[in-house]
Amino acid sequence: MTQITQSVSRLIDQFAKLPGIGRKSAERLAYHILRVPENEALQLADSIRDVKQNVRYCERCYNLSEEDTCPICQDTQRDQTLMCIVEQPRDLIALEESGMFRGLYHVLLGRIAPLEGVGPDQLTIEPLVDRVRNGEFREIIMATNPTTEGDGTSLHISNLLADFPVKLTRLARGITTGSVLEFTNKEILADALSGRQSL
Repeated sequence: MTQITQSVSRLIDQFAKLPGIGRKSAERLAYHILRVPENEALQLADSIRDVKQNVRYCERCYNLSEEDTCPICQDTQRDQTLMCIVEQPRDLIALEESGMFRGLYHVLLGRIAPLEGVGPDQLTIEPLVDRVRNGEFREIIMATNPTTEGDGTSLHISNLLADFPVKLTRLARGITTGSVLEFTNKEILADALSGRQSL
């Protein structure tokens, strides 16, 4: 039986740790890296290093950013009275690609999932409440994923914000229950945003 080198074995092990990548896919990726020109492989390595060293969470909304505040929070042309709450930065990207939302965001960095040991204190809910308390928001859109955990997270936040003079809405249910915003097409997201409902 042919033995693979220790370096290749380590690379396969690292790829296999990525979400959605099984052992066979990890092997294909490793052998692809071996086949491409050295500069192309090193560009991938440099990109990974750059992301880990330069990307952080926006200190205001917790979107990904290379500065203290992200480009969306810095954009004074956006509606400062409208906030959309999402679970992850990739959900924010999906909503931005719909082209229908011109307000601000707040990224929770997860959802309340008791069975996985994730409680409200592990999310960015406290900074969210502070933003609402100190801001001048007229409407807050709950755009958590339409899953049991996403709905539970939305309900928890709605209860915390109930005493503030702000309209609470959620995305219309054109998005199928159990689906994930990241994989929802732009037209459905646009319809869900425009048809959002009061909580």
